[in-house]
Amino acid sequence: VQLLASGGGLVQAGGSLRLSCAASGRTFSSYVMGWFRQAPGKEREIVANIRWSDSSTSYADSVKGRFTISRDNAKNTVYLQMNSLKPEDTAVYYCAARRGIALQMTYSYDYWGQGTQVTVSS
Repeated sequence: VQLLASGGGLVQAGGSLRLSCAASGRTFSSYVMGWFRQAPGKEREIVANIRWSDSSTSYADSVKGRFTISRDNAKNTVYLQMNSLKPEDTAVYYCAARRGIALQMTYSYDYWGQGTQVTVSS
């Protein structure tokens, strides 16, 4: 399994970014895809996840109403649309995959992308 994350950058507070995670290497119909982030000096935390089979989603409380996770079957790609960005959203964002049920714990994900930096200026 290979996950390639892209789309990070520098944006002002209140702005938007869309992250992409291109997945390859197998059929992902039985997988859950997650977006995580890690700020300097902090632990990696889940942002959102999506079940590939039925697009069922869940979000961290800190991003509910601002971020949207989605997937495109034809492109084998998962997206994270981030709106109303805040300085506290600044972090390296990672996409990850696990087979089976949707879980929140970082250690439960088996495959990880390389991370993309998101910086939100105030």
